Amino acid sequence: MDLSKAMMISAAGMKAQSVRMRVIAENLANASSSATAPGVDPYRRKVVTFANVLDTELGITRVKVKKVTFDRSDFGLRFEPGHPAADKNGYIKTPNVNGLVEATDMKQSQRSYEANLNAIEVSKNMMMRTLDLLR
Repeated sequence: MDLSKAMMISAAGMKAQSVRMRVIAENLANASSSATAPGVDPYRRKVVTFANVLDTELGITRVKVKKVTFDRSDFGLRFEPGHPAADKNGYIKTPNVNGLVEATDMKQSQRSYEANLNAIEVSKNMMMRTLDLLR
């Protein structure tokens, strides 16, 4: 495989993982929010879906963010009868964001990003060594 194509594939992976990290950061930032009124849903967790896309011009397959969707899991409930968003039983809906899951996803995304960065670095070094040999 051409080393420049390997670098393009890794760059696409880095771009996809950076989108994933941004979405995870948004989830974490909204983890402690709550509904604003009774019957109104709080922040709903977002999830990134990836797809392999064939670049026919270059003859390579790259990863790309297919879409960012909402996690359809149930909201949490917290007993807080004085809250303006409390229902008749005194419960408010809380976001369906689990900090531990988000931290794990962030670590996985970070490692994937670093692996792609390392692949670019190795490809770059191989190109430089090839040039040195040709001199």
